[in-house]
Amino acid sequence: MRADPPRLNRRALLAAPIALAACDRFAAAEPAAGPPAAPLKSITPCPFGAIGMTWQLDQADWVEQVRRHCSQLTPEWEQKMERTLGPGFTHDFSASDRMVAFARDNGLRVHGHTLIWYSQGGDVFNDDVPRARFAAEFDRYISSFVSRYRGRMAGWDVVNEPVAEDGDGLRDCHWSRALGMDGYMVRAFEQARAADPDAVLFLNEYNLENIPRKGATFLKLVERLLKLGAPIGGIGTQSHLNIEIPAGQITAFMRDAASLGLPIHISELDFPMQRDGGQLPDLRSTAERRAQQVARVGELAEAFMALPQRQRYAFTTWGLRDIDSWLLREEGKNRPDESPVLLDAAGGPNPAYQAVVDAFTGRAGA
Repeated sequence: MRADPPRLNRRALLAAPIALAACDRFAAAEPAAGPPAAPLKSITPCPFGAIGMTWQLDQADWVEQVRRHCSQLTPEWEQKMERTLGPGFTHDFSASDRMVAFARDNGLRVHGHTLIWYSQGGDVFNDDVPRARFAAEFDRYISSFVSRYRGRMAGWDVVNEPVAEDGDGLRDCHWSRALGMDGYMVRAFEQARAADPDAVLFLNEYNLENIPRKGATFLKLVERLLKLGAPIGGIGTQSHLNIEIPAGQITAFMRDAASLGLPIHISELDFPMQRDGGQLPDLRSTAERRAQQVARVGELAEAFMALPQRQRYAFTTWGLRDIDSWLLREEGKNRPDESPVLLDAAGGPNPAYQAVVDAFTGRAGA
């Protein structure tokens, strides 16, 4: 029986079928063969990260693979309000403490995830709470959490997923109703900065590469919040990739994001081959899906590699091995046939692994 089971609530990825461009140089990539996967932390031009939960700390094989491949760890669930916030504005950071201690003991830096998310906290921070109390508890939560690990966290996802699903404006939520649409975000960043001046503070969002309109809205939001004085230190793009998007779309977003000059975190990378929802059957062959998958991951890695070194914060996959991914786990999407991350169940290379290696070592397109 797993301890601390999460209730994951990831959104479906955009699924608009298109033909893969014939000129896409990654499309012909074959599954990696030969020796075991080289440690990813020795290949990436920045820290390589993965996620973890407390029940995995007792799995020797998971610990072994994390030690081999990772230089950074993101708690998957233990720092979300679902776990940390209780009735009456009580706080419980014990599960988070375990993850941070594990990282420290194994020489990993930690990226905090996440302080303020529209999806959680509304049962305690509800519309019946007087506004003065709401604001005071909002400040206390962030200050207590971030200061607890002052000097021990590389960065934090301070605000998570503030942009509307389709990119048309921002999400209305319990935070915005009480503190203002931009106000709650500015306030969150200010509180986090006061609690730990050295941590890099991120605005984190998904579907930025998949939906150009959402990517544009997100970048405009970053610019606006910076002008309002929010101490945003980095951009987190989750990169739950829709492998059917057109070639070049990922590159275009990364180029636009880089223009802001902030560090960029590939914060939750995965790349499922199966579509979510839709009325039409998926008639793509396995080979076509694999080619699309390898192409898109290769493009992302190349676009990330093209960033100035100072803007490469970290490259993080949402699950180290296939069996660690929320897409395969029973409490997630429960898709046992997926291969949505870089390593297979045994820690060997999945097909997309070689595309990342080629991009990060300068061999892509050779």
